[in-house]
Amino acid sequence: MPQSTPLLLRLAYFIGFLAVLYPAWQALESYKSNFYIFDPSSMNILFQEALAKYPNSTAGTVNHIVTSLQATHGTKHITASPFPDEASIRSGVSPYEDEWLFSNAGGAMGSMYLIHASITEYLIVFGTPLGTEGHTGRHTADDYFHILEVSSHLSVITSRTFPAVFYI
Repeated sequence: MPQSTPLLLRLAYFIGFLAVLYPAWQALESYKSNFYIFDPSSMNILFQEALAKYPNSTAGTVNHIVTSLQATHGTKHITASPFPDEASIRSGVSPYEDEWLFSNAGGAMGSMYLIHASITEYLIVFGTPLGTEGHTGRHTADDYFHILEVSSHLSVITSRTFPAVFYI
């Protein structure tokens, strides 16, 4: 009759496994930034520049961001602009309808266009006619959000039974 491993010994193996796994995980976490192609501060400058150049056109802002990133990083890493010409920028309608993906994740429902994706980072354009709320999830990615356009935001204020509307 085979003898089972005592509970304390199994617990010691598990703790030993975690003692090896945790430092390895931390080492890999500190190394992943070597694979980034985007720098958060330069991306922020690019987004501010695009918003200043196209203050009333989300499509123009997105086109400026994508074409600037293509000039910097090449078309190997950056996809085509979802608004490639003046007609699509004026209308705000992308001619690449099949390239937009429906997303319902983390409390945000809408469509997204993938500009760049790798194992360490991604860049998307996300649009929704609905209000969004929720979370980004539990993962090892560093998230940086740049809001290009917001029309209103509903909020709850204590002692009120109706939403407060804030226009930004």
